[in-house]
Amino acid sequence: MKVVAVYSTKGGVGKTTAAVNLAWEASKDFRVLLWDLDSQGAATFLLGVKPKLRGGIDSLIAGKSTTEQVVRPTAYKRLDVLPADDSYREMELVFDAAKKSSERIVKVLASIATHYDVVILDCPPGSSLVAENALHAADVIVVPLVPSPLSLRSLDQVVDIVAQSAKSTPILAFLSLVDRRKTVHRSAIVSLPRERKITNIVVPATVTIERMGSERAPVATYAPNTEAARAFSELWIRVQSVVKAKQGKHKH
Repeated sequence: MKVVAVYSTKGGVGKTTAAVNLAWEASKDFRVLLWDLDSQGAATFLLGVKPKLRGGIDSLIAGKSTTEQVVRPTAYKRLDVLPADDSYREMELVFDAAKKSSERIVKVLASIATHYDVVILDCPPGSSLVAENALHAADVIVVPLVPSPLSLRSLDQVVDIVAQSAKSTPILAFLSLVDRRKTVHRSAIVSLPRERKITNIVVPATVTIERMGSERAPVATYAPNTEAARAFSELWIRVQSVVKAKQGKHKH
């Protein structure tokens, strides 16, 4: 089982959009679980899953409820969601109170290692114990970047966080919410991949992606022949090349 953490220290950069579309792309070939770790529950909403976690997050982290009991299916074959609900507002305190507090996500995922081939973690923005848990569990960290100085600073922060950990997890950054009408964005598409080892994948700022909120579906399911759909497909190909996910033998 391979774990992909979609993370940024900055909010509003297209993190959840990327997580949902990556999960859908991966589910074409693999059994996928998307764990919505963000208390806003946007990924849960976008995939049409009820925002209710049986027993709450504290019950799951304490081992009182099993992962199988709280995972919910989506409308898509091979794609399940571990939903976020109101209890996630207390998640930081729950993790802090647990033994080996930085390894709780690893422990939860260990219980379903034979059920899924790929786990996508939609991490909350910012630096937190929850994010630390997710990065500790990850085989790759996917970082969306809006072409701006602040967003680039967030990449430096992610690099620093990984550098301070014992696990040198690879980082895969891509340009998100790109508006080609803006000179600075057009310039960033050319310069940043060369200067900062950012992939050349560009996810556009487009109404096609905004429609996810009303469609409650991944982009490629309702607009497959668009730049956005192609970008997310290419992003998954890059992620897959890093983590080298394999199909499990067991049916889910």
